[in-house]
Amino acid sequence: MILPALTEAKGPYWRPIKYSLFPPLGLATLAAYCSTADEIDLQDEHVEELNTHDSPDLVVIQVYITNAFRAYALADHYRKKGAYVCMGGLHVSSLPKEAMPHADTIFIGPGEDTFPQFLADYKRNVAKPIYVNKERDIKNIPPIRRDLIKRHLYLVPNSIVVSRGCPHHCDFCYKDAFFEGGKSFYTQKVDAALQEIDRLPGRHLYFLDDHLLGNQKFASALFEGMKGMNRVFQGASTIDAILRGDLIEKAAEAGLRSVFVGFETLSDDNLKQSNKKQNLDKNYEQAIQRLHSLGIMINGSFVFGLDDDNNDVFKRTVDWGVQNGLTTATYHILTPYPGTRLYQSMKEEGRILHDNWDLYDTRHVVYRTKGLTPQQLKAGYDWAYRSFYSWSNIWKASWQHDKVKHTIKHFAYAGGWKKFEPLWNFMIKTRGLNKMLPLLETILSKVNGGKKEGAGPTPFPAIA
Repeated sequence: MILPALTEAKGPYWRPIKYSLFPPLGLATLAAYCSTADEIDLQDEHVEELNTHDSPDLVVIQVYITNAFRAYALADHYRKKGAYVCMGGLHVSSLPKEAMPHADTIFIGPGEDTFPQFLADYKRNVAKPIYVNKERDIKNIPPIRRDLIKRHLYLVPNSIVVSRGCPHHCDFCYKDAFFEGGKSFYTQKVDAALQEIDRLPGRHLYFLDDHLLGNQKFASALFEGMKGMNRVFQGASTIDAILRGDLIEKAAEAGLRSVFVGFETLSDDNLKQSNKKQNLDKNYEQAIQRLHSLGIMINGSFVFGLDDDNNDVFKRTVDWGVQNGLTTATYHILTPYPGTRLYQSMKEEGRILHDNWDLYDTRHVVYRTKGLTPQQLKAGYDWAYRSFYSWSNIWKASWQHDKVKHTIKHFAYAGGWKKFEPLWNFMIKTRGLNKMLPLLETILSKVNGGKKEGAGPTPFPAIA
């Protein structure tokens, strides 16, 4: 089982630490359907050199858009050696006709129902060339084969997924093609998720779910079950879920200390254009204040290059993020992934420049822009990263918190993530990355007391 390296992981933008965070859970999940007698080697090219001199009977390759060409080359290599090659993932589901010449079998959509069926067919020598997902249910999936994961190679080996998909349908999101033809959001059983958490060592968890708070009943029961586990965890949510009810308070009480939030744009016209209805008419600042009052750090996601953007969008977005105390920011150049409504509409308008998937990495301009020239968009994107993560802006953003300890935590987290590259590289090269996990757990730990002089009351009850 192979996760080929994304193109950017081998290019000028390569940050070794960024690609050493999480193990390939998708493949480890599929491995759970294999027989205990099967010999499985799970390889992740981001953290290890692939062993392509072996002679496996069966090769399973996970394909994203910017590792597609690498995945095809590996598939061709193994087929020439006589191996049976399977391919699946987001890119294969979006462009099955492109992938088919490189594989004996492809999987379209999630593999929880199709992969075990394939294995049965393969062992009877009647495997089909295409398997299309039909059942959307993960309530009874077997435990992930974490024994196959090389934990010491990752900073966050305790990554976990307890749901599939997202209840929302943004035009630029590539997940809709993957979940086409059925439910686009569904969850595990709460008890099964809690049992999986209980099996993980240490304190820290990272939920890789697209929207951890997407199902209020499930999330509420999950957080209730996690209370008393002494965990600290990170995850993703929407503005809407943060502002609605008391679910975010329950998450904080269970140990949520950092959340990824898709702000995407400060323009209502851009939100409408992108079908990001869950952000419309929502008070971003109120959501931020609520998170800060709970001691939850924020990783804000933003997209540049939407049609309402002009050349001042970069400074406005960076300044807004700093003034509102975002701990980290993730910037993207708008990228029309195949299989999305954005790609389809741009294709019809003649705005797609090329299909060189290596450049569809949200760092390059691959479509005809409107409010900005391609040069302005690329230069502004690069400037935004440099500016937000300058020492002066890291300090300014840190100082937006009303507690001294939160200021210190913010400064340590943001500075450590972007300003200590030589240290991260050293830890990766010496295979000691996992030894940094206790430091991460300490930074994410609960903070109490210590308001800065002059700080007023917070608008929500402080749990952390």
